[in-house]
Amino acid sequence: MKSKNENKDLFVTDIAFEATESDVNKLFSVCGTVRLVNLLTDKKTGKFTGCAFVRMSTGAEAKDAINSLDEAQLFERSIRVKAVRPKPTEAEIEQAKNAPRPKKTRK
Repeated sequence: MKSKNENKDLFVTDIAFEATESDVNKLFSVCGTVRLVNLLTDKKTGKFTGCAFVRMSTGAEAKDAINSLDEAQLFERSIRVKAVRPKPTEAEIEQAKNAPRPKKTRK
């Protein structure tokens, strides 16, 4: 099981619409080896949404990218960089399903 310290995946928002995968890759490469850049597109229009997933080579490089590049300028826009939340395990999903629900109170 991956520990939270090993997270190499980043979610980047507020990217200028004229930015390309190459532009994002070049920016993040100052923090280490970029393994993947995936620009997100709208399913209906196919247009870039201004968000991307970036995978760094190591968790330390990803942490450096968050610390160094959050609010950095790319095409005169401040980007936002956050760690991707890890997917819950099967056990965590089951535990959440079986957890007692709070009772509703009437006002």
